Amino acid sequence: MGKKILIVVDMQNDFIDGALGSKEAEQMVERCADKAREAQKAGDIVIFTRDTHGADYMESEEGKNLPVPHCIEGTKGWEIAPAFAGSEAGSVVYNKETFGSRALGEKVAELCASEEIDCAELVGLCTDICVISNALLVKAFCPNLPIYVDASCCAGVTPESHDTAIRAMESCHIHVTHKGEEPWRNA
Repeated sequence: MGKKILIVVDMQNDFIDGALGSKEAEQMVERCADKAREAQKAGDIVIFTRDTHGADYMESEEGKNLPVPHCIEGTKGWEIAPAFAGSEAGSVVYNKETFGSRALGEKVAELCASEEIDCAELVGLCTDICVISNALLVKAFCPNLPIYVDASCCAGVTPESHDTAIRAMESCHIHVTHKGEEPWRNA
């Protein structure tokens, strides 16, 4: 039996209780942090992404469409939430300037070529922007790798956009699970 890759997407202060925070994000932090600790304890690979912008964010294409400065490198809002303290140790952290990370897709493909990987699972924020973008990128780089998203460990900009993103991922053959479901463990 191979390993699982857990990808923790943008669990940063600005997306939880900062500039773009929501009550849904606040409510899922501990579940998500527990999942990261459990994955590490099981010997799985844990990868974090971190939305990263500079002082010129408002002049960027994203800033023109989402005019809310957030995740400015070096600020408290850019930091991964304290609930994940210790989980980053031994994990890979990718800073990404945009929604999806090509480097993440390449890393997962590299791991699949060098190790026995059973699946990848994504959790984090925001379901309807960065989670879906990264899930689809990983799927593009590794089309035969089962990709899972734990809906109970994700939150969207709104509950409605979260649900829309979940349905879109399902239509792209990304498996959506809910709290406590881990079908790959029994495969």
